[in-house]
Amino acid sequence: MFENLTNKFEEIFSSLKKEPSLDEKQVDESLRNIRLALLEADVSLDVAKEFINKVKPKALGKEIVRSTSPGQMVVKIVYDEIVSLLGSTSSEINLKAVPPVSMMVVGLQGSGKTTTTAKLAKYLEKNNKKKVMMVSLDIYRPAAQEQLKLLGEQNNINTLPITEGQQPTDICQRAINAAKLNGSEIILFDTAGRTQIDLQMMSEIKQIENIINPSETILVADSLTGQVAANVAKEFKNTVNLTGIVLTRSDGDGRGGAALSMKYVADVPIKFLGVGEKIENLEVFHPERIANRILGMGDIVTLVEKAAEDLDQEKLKKTEENLKKGQFSLEDYLAQLRQMKKMGGIEGIMSFLPGVSKIKSQMEQGGIDEKIITENEAVILSMTKKERQNPKIIDGSRKKRIANGSGTNIATINKLLKQFKMMSEMMKKMSKGNMKGMADKGIPPELFNQLK
Repeated sequence: MFENLTNKFEEIFSSLKKEPSLDEKQVDESLRNIRLALLEADVSLDVAKEFINKVKPKALGKEIVRSTSPGQMVVKIVYDEIVSLLGSTSSEINLKAVPPVSMMVVGLQGSGKTTTTAKLAKYLEKNNKKKVMMVSLDIYRPAAQEQLKLLGEQNNINTLPITEGQQPTDICQRAINAAKLNGSEIILFDTAGRTQIDLQMMSEIKQIENIINPSETILVADSLTGQVAANVAKEFKNTVNLTGIVLTRSDGDGRGGAALSMKYVADVPIKFLGVGEKIENLEVFHPERIANRILGMGDIVTLVEKAAEDLDQEKLKKTEENLKKGQFSLEDYLAQLRQMKKMGGIEGIMSFLPGVSKIKSQMEQGGIDEKIITENEAVILSMTKKERQNPKIIDGSRKKRIANGSGTNIATINKLLKQFKMMSEMMKKMSKGNMKGMADKGIPPELFNQLK
């Protein structure tokens, strides 16, 4: 999400860290570059100025002068201010109300509001163990209500039946009565959006707010719109009791300006990031972890959590059992490749690792990209079961057959077999030592070996 900003910060700090001491001129130059980096990332001018004004006196303070590593001290000061700018701590969903708890989802048309409503419902059911009912109040956009109904059916989430001709305020009352009857603990109201903010939309949202008295009013904003998203948040905050923000399409945003501007401009916490189109692609927003990502320090905690959630524990257990017996087949390897794909592939994992820009550069130079996983998967699937269990039998003629079946070439087959041999040897060593400790954390150690 913050690729451009991370690259700039890594560049700025790499030179600072090499200096045995820093003078005012060096600090001023670094802060000027940070300010430019923030503006290029579409952070609002006011936010960039305020950020520099807070960092500068600390960066020129006595602590820096006395420090044995002044560059590291400046990084720490910038990190602390980014965390403060993002909201200091993660903000949880407020469920402290008498059930059924009402929540309102608002935003402009095209921001991903309806899909996000379904993602929130799934998140609340899975993580908070609550029975959720979704309600569409969008009677204006063609098929908007049908879209939410379909999302509910596809993901086994309860949705209020559609009644033609009802107004949003009438639907609200019907939803509250239905929730009491069907035992729903949370009602998620998906309100109508507009292409831009107008008085009629805001008036309707205010009416709905008065009827349902929501514990949460969550704005869904498109991170790709940068400063516009921050200004939209400010407008909604002025009309309703906005309590949180979900930034969508953050996986496609290389700048990250919206995230850095939101809290300052609207004084509302970002609660989630939409990181993909799938129902489970909703990530809790942790300011300190995001700050780490922005500064190129990685986010291993989130990666471990993501792995524990995405990895198939049954397959992981089976792999571990095979390793204990000294066995590691190409079928085990195929299972791990598929787990990697579930976690977003090489790029998805890379985004959480420290020094991501440097690693990406090395991967590009080495010709390593996302297609390696797909190629290796195709190669293994073109093998017989006997070949997967015992790769040593794969001779020249078998390699030709596998290459033809997978649409690759002999060089690709040889490279895969070499990788597998190295990994198999490593796994045998791991099985005798700390394999269990790594598996307990939810990440099979071979996962990261794929990147070597």
